[in-house]
Amino acid sequence: MSNPRRKDPLVWGLILIVLGALFLLERFDVGVWDTLWRLWPVVLIIWGGLKVYNGLQEKKSGPEKPGTGPAPQA
Repeated sequence: MSNPRRKDPLVWGLILIVLGALFLLERFDVGVWDTLWRLWPVVLIIWGGLKVYNGLQEKKSGPEKPGTGPAPQA
């Protein structure tokens, strides 16, 4: 059986990069937090849109039936 590849390390890496960039901009006196506080719902909208898109892609490809995968290598 093959396990689907997990995206957790990629997601956490991106989160850390974004947080680091925000703190760096704050150190250079760029007012990031006020803008971020006003626009945080955009993150939820994008996240929901990605979930819908991924769900539609999975539905479009259809469930994989047992025994229909690639032939085993000899």
